[in-house]
Amino acid sequence: MNSLVVWSDKLLAYNLGDHPLDPVRVELTMALARELGVLDRPGVRKVTPEPATEDELLRVHRRDYLEAVRAAPDDPFFRGYGLNTPDNPVFDGMHEASALVCGATLAAARAVWRGEVQRAVNVSGGLHHAMPARAAGFCVYDDPAVAIADLLDQGAQRIAYVDIDVHHGDGVQEIFYDDPRVLTVSLHESPLTLFPGTGFPDETGGPRAEGSAVNLALPAGTGDAGWLRAFHAVVPSVLRTFRPQLIVLQAGADSHRLDPLANLRLSVDGQRAAQLAVRELADELCDGRLVATGGGGYALVEVVPRTWTHLLAMITGEPLDPATPTPQAWRDLAERLRPGRVVPATLSDGGTPKYTPWQPEAEADPLDRAIMATRRAVYPLHGLDPHDPRD
Repeated sequence: MNSLVVWSDKLLAYNLGDHPLDPVRVELTMALARELGVLDRPGVRKVTPEPATEDELLRVHRRDYLEAVRAAPDDPFFRGYGLNTPDNPVFDGMHEASALVCGATLAAARAVWRGEVQRAVNVSGGLHHAMPARAAGFCVYDDPAVAIADLLDQGAQRIAYVDIDVHHGDGVQEIFYDDPRVLTVSLHESPLTLFPGTGFPDETGGPRAEGSAVNLALPAGTGDAGWLRAFHAVVPSVLRTFRPQLIVLQAGADSHRLDPLANLRLSVDGQRAAQLAVRELADELCDGRLVATGGGGYALVEVVPRTWTHLLAMITGEPLDPATPTPQAWRDLAERLRPGRVVPATLSDGGTPKYTPWQPEAEADPLDRAIMATRRAVYPLHGLDPHDPRD
């Protein structure tokens, strides 16, 4: 099985300064994966990305917005387009750094679509909140959407986008909301308690693409068992009905219980199980064609490097044993880059995720009510029975 890892240290230039989205999380991810030999497995190709061109970005973003992104770093009083805000501060080289992230996800998607590799990953990507003419939620350009738009231009007819970030994948959903060729599936903390305030079950697609948006809004406090219960109660059925030619996975790590910006309670082990569940669906439905990105994740040392090292392993071959110790050289690096942080000793949080399959009569629990709300909203649009646990 051939796979592709798209990486360059230049991707660390997407740096918002004193900000939760700190590129050290990606630097430590790649260092951990390298120490564990994940990047040197047989059949793994490594590619240095090129920035997305203006024409490639214009498939998703407006020209006036691109001009604003270029201009904003030179004007300390710049306002508009969601830029120069606490969430999206401007920085030198912002356009170039953001275009490079998009170029990395484009390279991953094209390699999979062309059959050069079965799976590919850009851990620096997953900037899913960016809108056609607005920065939002730490995201300047929407690299998953740029890559999906490119695949559509190449003739793809059924692309499934699965977003397991704790925040709703609102930018990707909005961009393809009325396009029946793209199924967007997002599992996220309820918009009643978390940014961006969208992703309710009744958001099911535009008039020409009803059923193309699937949203599972999970109650704050949901942990591994509940998250996996919800995933398996909805996602396999809608993907099997849609029959994707390729799956794009946004694997944000901010659903973890230690994440400072959100309120779900997953473990690294639960996140690993979620990634593997998506890989299994890709193997079943589209000959393994899977493109993965990173996303959110703000426990910079404690969580993100381990979760995304599991992601890199899942893309490049055999999953890593959760009990694997983190190498001493990596622990030393983490302590040097972020003194005083708790550096994990293994790739596990110490548990084995298990869940009880959903049943239609189980609606006393807020999680099960959330599952049923999604099934009622979207299942009939796919010819599925929301009350039948076999669907």
